Amino acid sequence: MKTTAKPIENLINQLNKLPGIGSKTAQRLAYFIIDMKESEVKNLSESIIDAKLNVKECSICSNFTDEDPCKICSSSKRDNSIICVMEYPKDVEAMERTRCYNGLYHVLHGTISPQKGVGPNDLKIRELLKRLEDDSVKEIIIATNPTVEGDTTALYISKITVPLGIKTTRIAYGIPVGGDLEYYDEITISTALNNRRELK
Repeated sequence: MKTTAKPIENLINQLNKLPGIGSKTAQRLAYFIIDMKESEVKNLSESIIDAKLNVKECSICSNFTDEDPCKICSSSKRDNSIICVMEYPKDVEAMERTRCYNGLYHVLHGTISPQKGVGPNDLKIRELLKRLEDDSVKEIIIATNPTVEGDTTALYISKITVPLGIKTTRIAYGIPVGGDLEYYDEITISTALNNRRELK
């Protein structure tokens, strides 16, 4: 016989849907939330709703933002001759933490993965090509993760950009293949950025 109250069970089930949250962690978080002050729970729920309703994609780089264009795209201090191509918005955050890159970004929102039914048209590649019509872009840095999907995506993009006469580089990795850029420390990312190689 189940003894868990229905509202707690529902909360556990919802938390369990989040990536990286197993059933035990979901249960622990649920009980933690129940023990929180009502005002803290309201703040938490309001921040989730606010983020969902007010965060959108930048019309230029496709990064998540609450203003359009985003702060990076609209900054006069950024080098608009370089575009760093990332898989997800969280990767932009990781790169920005290094404080060694001052160019612009373009977020694909995924990688090419035939097994998952994700092709080039499902990513923000058309939007990237539109940006390359601007003669000010001199280099594309592909910073997809060192996975089969990340490498496939990098190769696909390079086959499009290299014939356009745009220098196309891939960041170097001093990390295990199959890693996730989001979890690398600032020194590893900055070293990889500085040691990027040109794709031909």
